[in-house]
Amino acid sequence: MNQVSLLIMLFAALITPMLMARFKITFLPTAVVEIIIGIVLGPSLLNVVHTTGILNQLSDIGVIILLFLSGMEINFDLFKKSPTELSPLAQKNAAQNSRWSPILLSTLAYLTIIGISLSLAGIFKWTNLFSDFWLAAILFATISLGIVIATLKENELLSKAFGQTVLLIAVLGEVIPMLGLTFYASFFGDSSKSLWLLLLIIVVAVFLLRRFKFFFNFFEQINKSTTQLDIRLAFFLIVAMVTVASSVGAENILGAFIAGIILKLLRPSENTKDKLDSIGYGFFIPIFFMMSGIGLNLRTLLSDPQALTLIPLFFLAYIIAKLAIYPILKLRFKNMNAVAGTSLSTATITMVVAILQVAKNMHTINAHQSGAFLLAAVLTCIVSPLIFSKTYKPEPEDLKKQIVHFIGTNIFTVPVAQQLTQGWYDIQMYTDNEKNFRTYNSEINAHLLASLDAEELIKQGVFDTDILVVGHFRAQENYEIAKAAKAYGIRRVIVRFEDRNLLSEHEKQLRDLGIEIYNTPEVNIAMLRGLIETPSTMLLLNETENAIFEVQVRNRKYTGMEIKNLSFINKITISQIFRNRHLIRPVGSTQLELNDRLIFTGNKNDTEEIRRELGKMN
Repeated sequence: MNQVSLLIMLFAALITPMLMARFKITFLPTAVVEIIIGIVLGPSLLNVVHTTGILNQLSDIGVIILLFLSGMEINFDLFKKSPTELSPLAQKNAAQNSRWSPILLSTLAYLTIIGISLSLAGIFKWTNLFSDFWLAAILFATISLGIVIATLKENELLSKAFGQTVLLIAVLGEVIPMLGLTFYASFFGDSSKSLWLLLLIIVVAVFLLRRFKFFFNFFEQINKSTTQLDIRLAFFLIVAMVTVASSVGAENILGAFIAGIILKLLRPSENTKDKLDSIGYGFFIPIFFMMSGIGLNLRTLLSDPQALTLIPLFFLAYIIAKLAIYPILKLRFKNMNAVAGTSLSTATITMVVAILQVAKNMHTINAHQSGAFLLAAVLTCIVSPLIFSKTYKPEPEDLKKQIVHFIGTNIFTVPVAQQLTQGWYDIQMYTDNEKNFRTYNSEINAHLLASLDAEELIKQGVFDTDILVVGHFRAQENYEIAKAAKAYGIRRVIVRFEDRNLLSEHEKQLRDLGIEIYNTPEVNIAMLRGLIETPSTMLLLNETENAIFEVQVRNRKYTGMEIKNLSFINKITISQIFRNRHLIRPVGSTQLELNDRLIFTGNKNDTEEIRRELGKMN
């Protein structure tokens, strides 16, 4: 019976995503579908899978790994980012909204969630609908971080102010209930341990972090093809923190959650995270969600009048607890986007399932109440992503083009600027040469400056750009401008040097500063050599319709995706991938990783949009 039930569940886990893809079921999170599959397989309908010891053990491991991976989802850079760490242009844009930063908005929003959740829990206790005040408050305050991340990632919003705000609300909606559950279990559980011993978890976490951070770079240099040291470290952290949590009377899922946070702080590679996701979501986590559905007997649940009353009331409570997010989001974002962010924040499933499991183990909730909470949570996951997809529209700040400023208007820079204006670029040109200004002003948006001193350039806003191209002929002046621009904080500075002697003197210094150098004679020599050695490549460079392009993968939507599955792969040919200073010759099954640099060819009309899609931060 154990083997048959496990076999049926593994088969269900295999075909579920295939059926979702076949019938294009994208509006439902996979976790919700797996719970529904569990309901179908369990005593509610088919009754072909029964609860067994081995399935319970696998389910327990599944919830531990799920909470571990949830801890790894938290992006601490959102909390650390400050104006001094941003580029001057980003600082200027951020200053316009500094009054309502994502951290401030999310903190205010979650404080309202706590207040309303406590009030709702009080109402349920006062009306005798549900007497456990603290458990209800914890459940109403939960938010599903996994669903929020997946939705924001799919809509490419993780790097936007709106996405960061909603993401931080979801982070709080997972961390705070987790801590609340720990204190709840300590006060009302059977453990005789002292509550202050929970501090030991944090002490051990800090110790492990400091201990292993020193060796992490060493781990990266070791061949992991047979040892898989990164995965061994992950499971050591899981077992260590679960053991510590259990020893001090806390829930093991808290230890798993902290283990995920520790590994996240160690900044593991994308490959490590992919392998951990494969282990968790490939085997253990689907069993956990399906077992949650199997444990839900709808026949008895729906025959109970009290449960039928509680399901819609709990659903409304989940929604009402988050309604105050709307006026807070509206302080910075459009009305409909405030609705979208509020609706997405009502989705809750992961923590609800974990909390209900703990509550059942503590015998503080009966099966009907647990089922009502779970069904109501499933309904939120069906409704909230649908509302979000219908209401969200890009904010004006999300539609800004990449800004490129040119210093120097001449026969080399003007044609480049004219072509770039046709793509996703906002071009401005500056010169101190009045003759050149009169010559080219009618062809391109040019500005005449009194001088090219650094102070004047800063005063006129020339350095407030994403990319600065220093392209006039005066080499010494280019050198001084390039240094000043990089010191100012411009992300990319491209400078032209025609004086080989001056370039030889300062080339190492400039490259160490991250300044990109362009020298016409060297480029011409390289092009002539290329024409002799690789004529097909040179023909492609001079082709009017096709060209060679390079882009850095910064959009997390595409990380972990195989090249053959890219929606635009039929429009381009990827010839090389530079990853961690190594050259990779890709095949169809090669997976993209964050910060990969792709060299590809394609039609100029198609590739600009593809480069923008792959290169935008998400």
